[in-house]
Amino acid sequence: MRFSPSSSVVTKIARGSTTSDPTSTKSLPPAVNGIALLGVLPTLFTQGIRAAIASLYTKFGSVFTINLFGSKITFLIGPEVSVHFFQGAESEISQGEFYEFTVPMFGQEVGHGVDFATRNEQNSFCIDALKTSKLRSYVDPMLQEVEVLPAMNRTSALLDSYIYTLNLMSSNLQCDNVFMFPLDYFEKWGQEGIIDLKHELDQVLMLISGRCLLGKEIREKMLDEFYTLFHEIENSLSLINFFLPYIPIPANRRRDAARIKLKEILSETVRSRKRYNQVEEDALQNLIDSKYKDGRSISEDEVTGLMIGLIFAGEHTNSLSSAWTGSYLLNDAKCLMTAIEEQKKIIKKFGRRIDYHVLLEMYTLDRCIKEALRLHPTAPMLLRKVHKHFTVWTKEGHEYEIPAGHTIVSPTVLNHYIPYIYKDPEVYDPERFGPGREEDKVGGKFSYTSFSGGRHACPGEAYGYMQMKVIWSYLLRNYELKLLSPFPKEEWRKFALKPQGKVMVSYKIRQLA
Repeated sequence: MRFSPSSSVVTKIARGSTTSDPTSTKSLPPAVNGIALLGVLPTLFTQGIRAAIASLYTKFGSVFTINLFGSKITFLIGPEVSVHFFQGAESEISQGEFYEFTVPMFGQEVGHGVDFATRNEQNSFCIDALKTSKLRSYVDPMLQEVEVLPAMNRTSALLDSYIYTLNLMSSNLQCDNVFMFPLDYFEKWGQEGIIDLKHELDQVLMLISGRCLLGKEIREKMLDEFYTLFHEIENSLSLINFFLPYIPIPANRRRDAARIKLKEILSETVRSRKRYNQVEEDALQNLIDSKYKDGRSISEDEVTGLMIGLIFAGEHTNSLSSAWTGSYLLNDAKCLMTAIEEQKKIIKKFGRRIDYHVLLEMYTLDRCIKEALRLHPTAPMLLRKVHKHFTVWTKEGHEYEIPAGHTIVSPTVLNHYIPYIYKDPEVYDPERFGPGREEDKVGGKFSYTSFSGGRHACPGEAYGYMQMKVIWSYLLRNYELKLLSPFPKEEWRKFALKPQGKVMVSYKIRQLA
């Protein structure tokens, strides 16, 4: 694997020259001097990145520039100064090479390893795989992973799995490890016990992603192997790798070896489907069938790279979000009871059966998830490169020119804590998004950007919410849950703000009437 300082994000930031409009009379953003920057370091190391940025925000306002190793990094805090960040044309503002850390994770054939036009088409393939019509078909497979099926449905599902196994064998595929998989993850919990919530959610989301995204072959034959390898890629994600993605450390060597093996597994699945004209209803099939605008079919390497990226988005980020949602619900009796009462009303209205439309009516649970994501966004900061100078106006009426060559940062991790938008922003309060308040909408466009926004909005938002609602509606309906651990702290040294340590929860089976 290659490694050179020139390939790191730091060097690429510094490489760009900064130019402003020579005819402009507008002011440049306030500059954070060296003394102020040194002064905030103790806060960074003791309280985390949110507190450090908040300290600079208090002193310098909503727009300020840091000179870091010769590069100009301008922070844009609040929706008033963020419109161009999210909506500016690619020729004026782009993601640049800041996301190169994803290239060794997913491969050079996809995403930020290819040019913008190709990347844009690849994004459309992923969007198509997760569009509403596809989401509807994913609900039943998701439910099969979590629900204890009635005897008749269980027999039918097991028969389907048995027939599928016979079909694999008759197709001369390698079937030594094919097995009849259990159809309900939570049944193994038994009547009561104690679990690590983070681990359990990670496991069930892995199963859901295996079924809906990867497809039956991997779900039934080699899911454990796939996710063991996937976690090697996932575990390489750190602040160090954000800046130095090719540094030859053990974690990166494991990441690279795991990616090669994952591509082999996925490629064999793609080949076997093509060889035997096998068509499935999953995201993998959607990618296999994709074609570029020039008529070219997507390659195996592109399919495998995009699939690893989809799994990362569908399992990694939702695992963190689900754990935070559960931690907050079980730490707040009022919010927990409100969520349970909603499930009772839905059972009364629709019965115990859940489908796509029933999930859409879980407004309270939706807000509980959204509030957890506000407090702990999976992407704490978003970055862009400025190619053409532009102007921003702050809430206080100041006008600043952002010169070409600047790196601009939208710190989601702080934007979601602005008190003039979110009342008592440190408090977990799902009803802030409810009727009559809707603080994110009152605050203006781009007040809430947990899934980014504008031209680079995450296409997997609806899929993510659906997974989490399937899981948490089932848990709320069928178990009494109690948080045993202290409420978790953020592990802010990681790129994603995951709950620190184990989240121990006791459970006892019950069923809402």
